[in-house]
Amino acid sequence: MLSHIELRQKFADFWKSKDHKEVPSIPLIPQNDPTTLFTGSGMQQLVPYLLGEPHPLGKKLYNIQPCVRVQDIDEVGDNRHTTTFEMMGNWSLGTYFKKEQLAWYWEFITKELGLLKEKLYVSVFEGYKNIPFDEETYNIWKELGVPENKIFRYDATKNWWSRAGVPDNMPPGEPGGPTSEVFYEFTQVEHNPRYGEKCHPNCDCGRFLEIGNSVFMQYKKGQDGNLSPLPANNVDFGGGVERHVTALNNDPDVFKTDLYKDIIKSIEEVSGKEYKNNEKLMRIIADHLKGSILMIINGIVPTNKEQGYVLRRLLRRSAIKMKLLSGYNLLDFSKVVKGIFKTYQGVLGIEEKQQQPVIIVINEEIKKFNLTLDRGLKILEKLSDTDLNEKNAFDLFQTHGFPFEISKELFKQKGVELNKIKYDLIFKKHQDLSRQLSVGKFKGGLADQGEKTIKYHTATHLIHQALFDVLGNDVRQEGSNITGERLRFDYYSSKKPTDEDIKQVEKIVNDKVTEALPVQFKIMPKEEAIKIGAKSFFREKYPDMVKVYFISSTGSLQAAYSKEFCGGAHVQNTKEIGKVEIFKTEKIGSNLFRIYAK
Repeated sequence: MLSHIELRQKFADFWKSKDHKEVPSIPLIPQNDPTTLFTGSGMQQLVPYLLGEPHPLGKKLYNIQPCVRVQDIDEVGDNRHTTTFEMMGNWSLGTYFKKEQLAWYWEFITKELGLLKEKLYVSVFEGYKNIPFDEETYNIWKELGVPENKIFRYDATKNWWSRAGVPDNMPPGEPGGPTSEVFYEFTQVEHNPRYGEKCHPNCDCGRFLEIGNSVFMQYKKGQDGNLSPLPANNVDFGGGVERHVTALNNDPDVFKTDLYKDIIKSIEEVSGKEYKNNEKLMRIIADHLKGSILMIINGIVPTNKEQGYVLRRLLRRSAIKMKLLSGYNLLDFSKVVKGIFKTYQGVLGIEEKQQQPVIIVINEEIKKFNLTLDRGLKILEKLSDTDLNEKNAFDLFQTHGFPFEISKELFKQKGVELNKIKYDLIFKKHQDLSRQLSVGKFKGGLADQGEKTIKYHTATHLIHQALFDVLGNDVRQEGSNITGERLRFDYYSSKKPTDEDIKQVEKIVNDKVTEALPVQFKIMPKEEAIKIGAKSFFREKYPDMVKVYFISSTGSLQAAYSKEFCGGAHVQNTKEIGKVEIFKTEKIGSNLFRIYAK
């Protein structure tokens, strides 16, 4: 069986043989995209190019992108869900389309990977209102030798892609199109009738696993509400490393693959328990610690806000599950961390030198959480018998991180049996409310391309250069976040900025706005861009050809006031930005500072 390392190499070699260029993966925290906390797909960085902008590397692209989807945290514990994963992707920006894409992917999984054709099923778009059945895709699969009884038709809820979902929800100007998925069948898994009378590829019983999905962007919503063909068709393919390895292993449990085998083994050794008797607990620990490590090496630390809160939640859930495994003893996580480093050495940006700093961050957070757990236990001791109910059990979870399992056992010691159904109803009500409040924050995929956010994006370039002018040439961007209300810019500086420094930065920015300078871009070799002094975000990996945005009074890139590597949207002239006000500054770490402006 192929290892996960060999799979990655085969994927890269295959698409190189088809004249594709590798797009470097982007950081786990997407830059200038306030709609999502984490990078959740490989296509996230390619949206401007899928919508028509020319890509510096050409029209045929591929990569493998580390991703996090926090929506899946509560699902982890079964044999397939993980919060962190890697998405293998390939893209056609107006070149090849359905015939080539489907034939190439079929070649990759059947010839290069050796998956048995008899275990593979496919899906096609069955049509929706005035959008026809995707007969072209159906016929291509037949030509490739897929039997008709293994080609399933699904509606727009399953086999249609747009940022807004089904065609009816698409706003004017929105692109979209039909999709075609490939599924692997685990014949050893019996269909569970609770998921329906008959099993099929999109059934949730566990017999089938979707391994890859090709999106064919061929339509655009018009002002009249009708869909018309795009001037150029695009392909966006995504398939998880984890899912392909699971299929190669012919076992529906992803935690039995070489992606998790050593991690599970280290948990068994630390806890003294066996995986076969503690699958759910060990899966959660393995997944959450892997995700935590990935976040920490991407510069995230445990906090009570945004990405830091997600990291804190993963670590605390890991600690609780480890306590349940060990009979409430505090166990050392170091051995498990080492197991993860062993598995992913050289991939996901994981290097041996990072191991000890990561262990320190994790151990400090676990130590703090144990104090929190102790406080929760003291609160529990003060509850009267009448207060020992499902609502207070959920409050303990929400405030102190007590899961149902711990509360159930502790309540039982006081003679009270918690009702899981009542608890779940309270939990679901809270979940539904949280989703309503955060739907915009977690939708992923695209940053707001609205007028205000575009202005703020260009303003960050001016602020970056102005900080460089005022504080010195060691100023370095550490991150940014833009919403429709304000911009946030994080930077490193060996010099602590004074109030006067910040006023000077604001003045320089507004002077450049008043000068009405053109904002232009040029696609050029990365090394040449570095030589002329173009700034870059140090956490980002860049391809050999890059897009450099520059702000210049003469139109000269060489003599430009500001020049930066960037793939985002910008105004055409600085006068469009309007007056910039820096309304808040703060120190966020050692030589790390943050600016808020509007």
